[in-house]
Amino acid sequence: MIVGLTGGIGSGKTTVAKIFAHLGIAIYDSDSAAKRIMDTDDELKDQLQTLIGTDVLDENRLINKPFLAKLIFNDDTLLAKVNGLIHPAVGRDFKNWVATQDSKYVIKEAAILYESQAYKACDKVVVVTAPQEMRIERVMKRSGISREEVEDRMAKQWPDEKKVELADYVIYNDQSKSIIKQVLVIHEDLISQSNSRIR
Repeated sequence: MIVGLTGGIGSGKTTVAKIFAHLGIAIYDSDSAAKRIMDTDDELKDQLQTLIGTDVLDENRLINKPFLAKLIFNDDTLLAKVNGLIHPAVGRDFKNWVATQDSKYVIKEAAILYESQAYKACDKVVVVTAPQEMRIERVMKRSGISREEVEDRMAKQWPDEKKVELADYVIYNDQSKSIIKQVLVIHEDLISQSNSRIR
């Protein structure tokens, strides 16, 4: 069983993933995988070079990430095209990874699970949500960036309300409830569902 885990920037998604990992669940971190794939997938490199030009690769045939980030930052059309190449490559890598796992269910952690349409390949989706002000403060503290930069990044992601509407499970990271207890309830439910599938 494939479980998607997502949440907006500063929601605490990574913390939740760590709790699931402590419970013995295999976690696929899509964001880290995308960075690794950009360095190792020759097919993707060729596609990006065709789309952007030779400057996208450095002298070691590695993707020049600062150059690429600068290009796509204010160009939503180009961003969509780049994502249209990266997301399928991550999807292929994820499929190969799943084949090597033996936990009752696996988690695909992705910041843009809905935006990239990757949720369609998941059996269940867990959304981590937190109040916007709390999220802004967390990211400013963690990344040392300005409020405007955080708000700009948030604007590029779906709003929490939209994600929550489509979610199978919601974890509220607003300090009103224990995150660990919420994860345990979801974990037990997922285990019992995966057991009933096996039967």
